[in-house]
Amino acid sequence: MSTDLRKVRGLGAAGSGTGHYIHQRVTAIALLFLVPWFVYSIIHAGKAGYEGALTWVAQPVNAILLILTLGAALYHMRLGLQVVIEDYIHRTASKQALLILNTFVVIALAATTMLSVLKIWFSAGA
Repeated sequence: MSTDLRKVRGLGAAGSGTGHYIHQRVTAIALLFLVPWFVYSIIHAGKAGYEGALTWVAQPVNAILLILTLGAALYHMRLGLQVVIEDYIHRTASKQALLILNTFVVIALAATTMLSVLKIWFSAGA
């Protein structure tokens, strides 16, 4: 016979909830400033055509802000999806697999998008 405390030991408040909450709020605040800049910039860069967009990405300030926007958005997405998976997937194996997949997909997207920005930035300077 096990008590309720024994059933939840190690599964209750593990001390990571506060950190998760803070990370999600910090990325949300960062995106509050970065997304309007991104939308405004993309609209104006798109009006200049393909070559104009490449020139825009190749500017150091734009490349850095673009990488920060992508990083914050992808990390925020990972945190949000993690909460959804933890709340709505009840089978342990499925939950663990989806959490791992979530992390790998975000890492792959981050690497791909950031490498693309850096490639444009460095190739324009050559």
